[in-house]
Amino acid sequence: MEISKLYEIFLRCGSVTTDTRTLKGGELFFALKGENFDGNLFAGKAVEAGAAYAVVNAGSEFDGAGDRFIAVPDTLEALQDLARYHRTHVLCDGKPVPVIGLTGTNGKTTTKELIRTVLSPKYRVTATEGNLNNDIGVPLSLLKINSDTQIAVIEMGANHPDDIARLASVSRPDYGLITNVGKAHLLGFGSFEGVKKAKGQLYDFVATQGGTVFLNADDPDLSEMVSKRDGLSVVPYGAKFWNCILLPSDDAHPYLRLALPQDPGDPECETLLGLETKLIGSYNVPNVLAAIAVGLYFDVELEDAIAAIASYVPANSRSQLVKTQRNTLIVDAYNANPTSMAAAISNFKSVEASDKVALLGDMRELGEDSLKEHMAIVHALDGIGHVFLVGEEFRKALEQTGTPDNVKWYPTSSDLAEMLAQNPVSGCTILVKGSRGVKMENVIPAL
Repeated sequence: MEISKLYEIFLRCGSVTTDTRTLKGGELFFALKGENFDGNLFAGKAVEAGAAYAVVNAGSEFDGAGDRFIAVPDTLEALQDLARYHRTHVLCDGKPVPVIGLTGTNGKTTTKELIRTVLSPKYRVTATEGNLNNDIGVPLSLLKINSDTQIAVIEMGANHPDDIARLASVSRPDYGLITNVGKAHLLGFGSFEGVKKAKGQLYDFVATQGGTVFLNADDPDLSEMVSKRDGLSVVPYGAKFWNCILLPSDDAHPYLRLALPQDPGDPECETLLGLETKLIGSYNVPNVLAAIAVGLYFDVELEDAIAAIASYVPANSRSQLVKTQRNTLIVDAYNANPTSMAAAISNFKSVEASDKVALLGDMRELGEDSLKEHMAIVHALDGIGHVFLVGEEFRKALEQTGTPDNVKWYPTSSDLAEMLAQNPVSGCTILVKGSRGVKMENVIPAL
């Protein structure tokens, strides 16, 4: 079926889904097929449950089963083609909807949420929900753009060298923002240079369109990457670039606090404005300033941007401060890689607290660098009162480094949670961090 015909069907349906459990009636259902699932098996159930149409793979069970089943060579490609077509055809007030494409090693989702928060009081914003930033999530996010959308913010994740190039070709961003480049998914990228090349594909696409990128001018890697690409208009920001002041945290002010020049673009400006966030960790400074830079570019007043960020409360185990009946928790357990883990530990060491405990889980997808990177983290734990490490990768690292006096190891987060339930800790400030697969959130109920 021609994409224009499929698009007509989509417009009549108004929405798409890939999950029969979310059907409300009238949607266009895409039967996606992967290594461990086959949506084609549920196409009949989708139509019975109220889907207007089901897009299925040619040759599958429901190919030719009736007018409500649309057969295509590849359902994922069809979904992406539909999203690309929609992105280039949907208009708001007669104009194409501007799209901000966002990627990076760390801080993507937090930065995306902060940008949404800053822009929303002035604009009608469509943004990626949660971290739906892959081959499926990006097209689903794009297909939620409608004629009411004034700005779209699309997050793009990557585990392999060509992921960003493919997602950029679907989302076709007018603006690009890379939060940072660091050591993550080295198993897929091969090296740090591979990470830079892969993430830089966002800059590549924006450059071909003569678009604009928001650049953390304090970051030498990003600055170098931008300098190598012609055709980019650059909007710089950064704590040093803007002469921001990081204010100290204490019991009365546990969250990240900043003082910003009233005119960030004027190096001579001496009037400062305070910003107290509800985020934990100085590593969130670039994320906050990225959102402010985007807001200023789109004519949001600085005072309004500061107020919006001050109201933002993180969720989903990202930079959260959680106070239980017995302890204060710094929960950053959604994901971990060497760059974010080192930043979290460094920030934790700077926290003023008498009894500190770190609960750290393995960092995944590091390939042949895994042992070296886990050993580096073990060496960085000196000075923290008590450390509990979880996972096979940390076990291998401890075999090489020896187990420091302040460190204990457990096979799984469930094992650690059971120990903590039997031996409760109280009056402590506790950092909880690890890769998603380690499920470090399992320990939280015991704290």
